[in-house]
Amino acid sequence: MLTTIIYRSHLCDEVSYAMLEEMVAAATLKNGKANVTGILLFNGTHFFQLLEGPEESVVPIYDAICADPRHYNVVELLRDYGPSRRFGKVGMELFDLRDQHRDEVLQTVLDKGTSKYQLAYEDRALQFFQTFVEEGEKENYFEIPTGDAWEFISDGNAVALPITASASDADCRFAFQPLIDPFARKVVAIEALLRTPSGDSPQAWFEGLSGDALYAADLQSKKVAFAQAGALNLGALTLSVNLLPMTLVEIPDAVDFILQEIAANGLVPEQVIVEFTEREVISRLDEFTRAVKMLKGAGIRVAIDHFGAGFAGLLLLAQFQPDRIKINRDMIKDVHKSGSRQAIIHAIIKCCTSLEIQIAAVGVEKAQEWMWLESAGISQFQGYLFARPSLTGIPAVSWPEMRDNA
Repeated sequence: MLTTIIYRSHLCDEVSYAMLEEMVAAATLKNGKANVTGILLFNGTHFFQLLEGPEESVVPIYDAICADPRHYNVVELLRDYGPSRRFGKVGMELFDLRDQHRDEVLQTVLDKGTSKYQLAYEDRALQFFQTFVEEGEKENYFEIPTGDAWEFISDGNAVALPITASASDADCRFAFQPLIDPFARKVVAIEALLRTPSGDSPQAWFEGLSGDALYAADLQSKKVAFAQAGALNLGALTLSVNLLPMTLVEIPDAVDFILQEIAANGLVPEQVIVEFTEREVISRLDEFTRAVKMLKGAGIRVAIDHFGAGFAGLLLLAQFQPDRIKINRDMIKDVHKSGSRQAIIHAIIKCCTSLEIQIAAVGVEKAQEWMWLESAGISQFQGYLFARPSLTGIPAVSWPEMRDNA
């Protein structure tokens, strides 16, 4: 299968032009043996390269490029498949944009096209060439340091649940995980995450339940969540709890139950956020929207969790405009390497900013993920990088500190 990969990267400062020419010469030989085409643009700082050829050849070459220490911030912009090559000559060809006018470079690239159909500007790959040459991507390109530029130091401020609360005889427990603003060194909220009595996942707790029993169990579990949160003496801290969207629809007095349990445990509605995941298809959206209005009318804020992982995200955003969205982990994973994820997150940020909706990134595990997202404009984070969920209370937070030699 013919595979095309396009990436951009940043040349390390210590790499000279002579070394760059040696790199291109070596790549020409390697690509030629592997039947791979390489078109490389260089503007003095950044690389932009197209690789195309058999998938079994292109992918190993790209993996080796990603591991090359002579450049960094490698971002994959396109991985596509097709019936024929755009460029017939195998090897590697370098275009130094400092030596040629941008229109000349684009025309030269066009002239080298050898595909069955004449290359035109409608071609996606060529559109990427044009954007790079015309520097149209600069506003969305962030230079981030390597992951080891930061260290994450625990503040040691864990809060333990009272033994009576943590050893409850209820059929579920909750693990608590903070949502934080790293640069402000502020805990934004504490999320109560459903677990089985032995600490297993929500999926394990819901296993075997369906229909009315599922939604009734979901609602009743919040009684334990609010009880444990009350025992933690949260003060003015915000508490987030998760609820299946259809629980509000299928259980007529669900909102009243939630308000009753909030009050019974010394909390107030204004400090509670109810999070709904968009993974569950909402079949009765109008009824769900009315229930959300009741929650908000009582002072409770709402959020969409795992945004980008389900079917109804944009519709939910339009229908009841939550106070916060939490971008799904699958979208966050390795975002610093993925041009497609970066483009989608830029669009989410722009949309939510125009609607004054707060944005949080969840499931953050790598320093590079956090750095890219922070650069893009997200300031609220949740994930193992900062604090793992704790069944025994609120865990300590590991705050980022720049290393002296970074």
